[in-house]
Amino acid sequence: MRITELSSERREELLSGLREKYEAFRSSGISLDMSRGNPPKEQLSLNSDILNAVTDPDDCISEDGTDCRNYGVPFGLKEARELFSQLIQVPADNIIIGGTSSLNLMYDTISRAVTHGLAGSPRPWGKEKHVKFVCPVPGYDRHYKILEHFGIEMITVPFTGHGPDMDIVEKIVADDASVKGMICVPVYSNYTGDVYSDETVKRLAGMQAKAPDFVVMYDDAYVVHDLYGVPAEIPSFFDECVRAGHPERPVIFASTSKMTFAGGGICCVSFGDENLELAKKVMAMQFITHDKINQLRHVRVLRDLKTVRERMDRFGSMLLPKFEAVEDTFEEFLGSYDIAEWSKPRGGYFICFRLRYGGAKRVVAMCADAGVKLTPAGAGFPYGVDPSDSYIRIAPTFPSVDDLKKAAELLSICSLISALENNTPLEV
Repeated sequence: MRITELSSERREELLSGLREKYEAFRSSGISLDMSRGNPPKEQLSLNSDILNAVTDPDDCISEDGTDCRNYGVPFGLKEARELFSQLIQVPADNIIIGGTSSLNLMYDTISRAVTHGLAGSPRPWGKEKHVKFVCPVPGYDRHYKILEHFGIEMITVPFTGHGPDMDIVEKIVADDASVKGMICVPVYSNYTGDVYSDETVKRLAGMQAKAPDFVVMYDDAYVVHDLYGVPAEIPSFFDECVRAGHPERPVIFASTSKMTFAGGGICCVSFGDENLELAKKVMAMQFITHDKINQLRHVRVLRDLKTVRERMDRFGSMLLPKFEAVEDTFEEFLGSYDIAEWSKPRGGYFICFRLRYGGAKRVVAMCADAGVKLTPAGAGFPYGVDPSDSYIRIAPTFPSVDDLKKAAELLSICSLISALENNTPLEV
């Protein structure tokens, strides 16, 4: 049903009923925060074995004999690096284990580039007139906050369903030496759920860049977060870069934040050989050692890729009904109208909801006024500005299925009200 074809009488009739439903929600006392992708309590509870993996004071010795209670091994236990090696398809020797936050490692990587430069840099980025990054959109708001903090200009590129539009990316990178990098989530992208195709990965690795120090900051945040028990298998970006003659291009991040404990897991970053040595020199002045006991706990339980996938299949089976509840509710309330579309991801943590008639800011505000807090409209774009005011990120992981159905119904009602009241649709 095209709402632009509705008679004024039918439009007012629909609006009257929707406004009544909206007011009923406002009076219901619902209070739900879906602004971030938090792991659900039942998932966190399944990780209690990690808390008990190191209990004996004399049982804090790693495989190579390191006493994890003491100083030393600043860049991570060997077995922790080997675990992440399997997850992100990078040689263990090119991996550094950090603390609990991969976002912290991203910030530090950009900071070092600004103050000292990277392999191939003619000068530190902070001494360049302009520094730019390619940003597929909609994407992860915290990535953009880091880039904005350092004054890095962000160039947006749309998604195709197989990753970013590589024709656009290749042209931007090849033509402008001030484009120093790209930041992206290649598996179950935040927002869209895109999984980069083999072709996209290979083109990212092999494309010609005018900047000699061009890097791709590759956030593997959801690399094992499958909803249907079917792994999203893509080529090793590290290997493809080496094969293409760009060994310093990949800067790959990952963490267990959404596998084990949010804020209490372990994380890593990997570099090519030259950038690895540059990072280690600076990091050696930043800290003496990270929490090796936490590393030991995690590797004793997670062990290897097979064990991780088995564990994540259990988590995926917990999350799938939540995603399906949202998708089914959208279909029930919006499926017969032409006002919106939504992703049906195979994994990850989010559903991408797009309003064809715009009005995302108003819809998010209406939902908040009725008791459901969503990610701010525009958050998936640099500087918080969505030019079409269309995209809303749905984070269905934490609430119960019943609460998710209510939230999706409310969002549907608000979306319909906004579209019916909008006499200048963006798209027909």
